[in-house]
Amino acid sequence: MKKRTKKMVIAAVVLVLIASGAFAFRKPLAMLAFDIFLSDQVEHALEEKSYKPLEGDPTTPKAETIAVQTKPFSILLLGTDQREDEPARSDTMIYAVLRPKESKVLLVSIPRDTYTEIIGKGKKDKINHAFAFGGQQMAKDTTEALLDHTLDYYATINFIGLRDAVDELGGVELPIQKDIVNKGADHEKFTIKANQSIYNGTDALNYVRYREDSDFNRTKRQQVFLDQVAKKMMNLNQVTKIPQLLDIMGTNLQTNMQPKFIIDLGKQLLTGSEMEITSFTVMGESMRLNGISYDRADEKDLKFAQDLIDNWMNTSTPTYQLLMPEDQDKSQ
Repeated sequence: MKKRTKKMVIAAVVLVLIASGAFAFRKPLAMLAFDIFLSDQVEHALEEKSYKPLEGDPTTPKAETIAVQTKPFSILLLGTDQREDEPARSDTMIYAVLRPKESKVLLVSIPRDTYTEIIGKGKKDKINHAFAFGGQQMAKDTTEALLDHTLDYYATINFIGLRDAVDELGGVELPIQKDIVNKGADHEKFTIKANQSIYNGTDALNYVRYREDSDFNRTKRQQVFLDQVAKKMMNLNQVTKIPQLLDIMGTNLQTNMQPKFIIDLGKQLLTGSEMEITSFTVMGESMRLNGISYDRADEKDLKFAQDLIDNWMNTSTPTYQLLMPEDQDKSQ
């Protein structure tokens, strides 16, 4: 039987099973369809457009890329909002810990104006300048130093690319109870109407951009947005849209996670339990140096963030002993 004909027969069987009420098996059937039709296409797209290893990263696939992920690992999530006439800076910096076995994610956000040592630059500055000075490598090194934990991977997303991706997903839900109006003299003007059931890509992009209240509120909005996108992506109805999403994102997505690793991880998460996301923000106190505004990280918050990461990255930590943001007062 020719390869193409064989694929068509298997696809027909999958559709018949789904149509005949194989509800309990919908996840493995969806993954079977993904393997047959999309896996190679997705891996090629990631390899060609998004895979950008850092200096020192292994050039050959790691052994664990072909296995089910059981150990926690960390990712530096960098969100940029670069226009053509601006230098690249990371408006979003999140130390994420993923525990794939339990489908749990920890997001530790670092506000962009946090004053810290820029590793490799030899001076202190706003942490988001690390990306401008030295790209992903310097941002990774600086975040590791601040939180006193190493990072396994990074992933950089230009929020401009997310606009069309959100539209492809059919929009996202956002908890906006009051109109958000960007009206600063030097800011791009926009209004996001409150209480919509679904927000399109433009509104979602403006939601994460808005910063006329505070840097910390902006960080919270980014966490909410990532949570909603993750929930939408984990919907099995979105599986067939993955190639289009990767095409939309194009070079707006860069990571040193190997394509095979991403595919295997994605299938594991899609067929596992519902993903739960826990968020924490390292708060700070506003200060001015030489006429420039910075945020001095709260030492208690910083220490608790380090404890959170240590606790979540520990393979032996059972689910019921995972630290949560509400445990902060108990630990101090």
